[in-house]
Amino acid sequence: MGTDPAGRVDAATSSNSRRHRGEVLVVGAYYADLVFHGLSRPVRPGTEVFARGFALLPGGAFTPAMAMRRLGHKVVWSTDFGTDLFSAQVLAAARAEGLDDTGFRFHTVPVRSVTAALSSPEDRAMVSYQDPIAPYPLAAVLREHRPRLVILPQLLYGESVLAAVQVAQLLDTLVFMDCQDVPCTLDTPTVREILTTVDIFAPNADEAQRLTGAPTLDAAIDILAGLVDTVVVKRGSGGAIAVRQGQRCEIDAIPVDVVDTTAAGDCFNAGFLHAHLAGHPLPDCLATAVACGAAATTALGSSAAPDLTELAQWLDRVPRARLV
Repeated sequence: MGTDPAGRVDAATSSNSRRHRGEVLVVGAYYADLVFHGLSRPVRPGTEVFARGFALLPGGAFTPAMAMRRLGHKVVWSTDFGTDLFSAQVLAAARAEGLDDTGFRFHTVPVRSVTAALSSPEDRAMVSYQDPIAPYPLAAVLREHRPRLVILPQLLYGESVLAAVQVAQLLDTLVFMDCQDVPCTLDTPTVREILTTVDIFAPNADEAQRLTGAPTLDAAIDILAGLVDTVVVKRGSGGAIAVRQGQRCEIDAIPVDVVDTTAAGDCFNAGFLHAHLAGHPLPDCLATAVACGAAATTALGSSAAPDLTELAQWLDRVPRARLV
C-alpha cells in the first residue's frame, strides 16, 4: 500500500478495505471536560486551589474520533446525546469537525457526561459523572457499520463484549482498545479472553501494572504481549514502548512546554492507528503516536490535535526509535 511520510494512503487500498462498509468506528460516550489548568499545588481534601486557567471542552470518545478525522480518516462515532447543555456543546463541536453523525443516538432526556480535570504539567486528576443510559449493543454497532477499524476508548469486559469482539473478528475488523482507569484485572471474568481477541491494546504504564499485578513495567508488558498481538504502553514524559510479535520498540518523548495533558493519550492513540492503517512498521507507528500526543499537550483539551500538515512538522521533532 503506497503512503507518503505523513501517512496518507493512496488509491491502492487493500482488498479487506474494499469489503468494509466504513473505515473507522469509534464507540464510546462523549464527555464535557471542565479543565482547570495551571494549578499551583496539588488538590487535597479541606483545601482550595486556584487554577491559572479554565475551559469547557469536548472530550471522552469525541477526542479519538476528532483526532482521526483531522488525520484524514472517515470516522463514524457511535454515541448518545440528550437534551442537556453538555450534549449540545459536544454535538456542536462534533459537527464543526465534520464527524459523520450516522452513529449518533438522540434522547428526549438529559444525557450528561461531565469530567472535571485538574491538570498540571506532570499529570492530571479527574472527577467524572455520567447519567445512566443503556448503550447500543456493541455487536449490533459493528454489524451495522462494518468498519475496517473499531476504536474502544476504554477496557470493556463482560460476556456481551466478548461476543462483540468475536463478531469483529468475523467481520475482519481491527480492534483497538485503550485501558483507562477501569477497576478490573486479568483475573476479572472475560478480561483475559477479550484481550486475546484485541489487535492493539494501549494502556499507560500504571494501568499495565495494575491490570496484570506485575511488580515491574517490563513484567507487565511481557504478560500483555503474551495475550495481545500489539501492546503499546504510554509513559508520559518517559516516552512510549510498543511490542508486536516479539519485536520491542522504545522511543523518548518530545520536549515541549506542556499546557494540558487531558487529551494526550487519545491523540497518541490516533497517531499510532493512523500510521498502522497506512501500513507503516512498528517504529514509525510509535513515532507518529508520540508526535500526536506531544502536539496535544501544547493547548487545552484536544484543541491542538494535529492535522496532516502539522503532523509532518511534529514528526521532524520525534527522537529516533530504538529496537530492543
